[in-house]
Amino acid sequence: MKIHSVTPVRVDAAELTRRRARYRRLSPPGVEVVLEDGGPEAPPQFATRDDIETSTSAVTEALAKASAEDYAVRMPDCVLDPAVPVTPDGSAVPTVGMLRLTASHLAATGTVFGAVTRNHIIGEALAERIEEYGLGPWFAGVAVLDLDFDTIPDTLRWNEAVRGALDEFAARGVTAVINGCSAVDTGTPHAVQLVDPAERALRLLAAGAQA
Repeated sequence: MKIHSVTPVRVDAAELTRRRARYRRLSPPGVEVVLEDGGPEAPPQFATRDDIETSTSAVTEALAKASAEDYAVRMPDCVLDPAVPVTPDGSAVPTVGMLRLTASHLAATGTVFGAVTRNHIIGEALAERIEEYGLGPWFAGVAVLDLDFDTIPDTLRWNEAVRGALDEFAARGVTAVINGCSAVDTGTPHAVQLVDPAERALRLLAAGAQA
């Protein structure tokens, strides 16, 4: 299975290389993710709602440029699922969302789940997506980490910030939390499962291809 993916923000060569290597590590056998930069129209980061809207337009355009014959599915490199339709759009190559795949899987197994995000803007957009997908009854809300964009490749710093949020979710009886950034490696030992949406989505897609 070959998956076409696009970053939701502009990234430099080093960050694009890091993200591509991460997908190679996460991809199950038989799955290949072809990741491209979002291009000059994509925002440098998500700091405002306008940034998210601009990103959605840029990702939609970038995904549409790829030949339908080259890929089995398209999946944006973003937990906000930019360009992912809520209802079927009739495309020959479906655009799937890692948030939708991950959250739906958790809900399907009866798991009430939360999420952590870098800032409030991303948190609000993620919560809205969960509602659009009809998964609100299983959603325990978002904990905002208040981290800057440079934290994304800093695994240690991100996971240190996450630990406190997981403690709060655990106190509420929540057992699973979606990591609200698709480009961060999760490595926090905790009673609450910190779910990597990219890893979970790839695993689900691979399982579906083999069914």
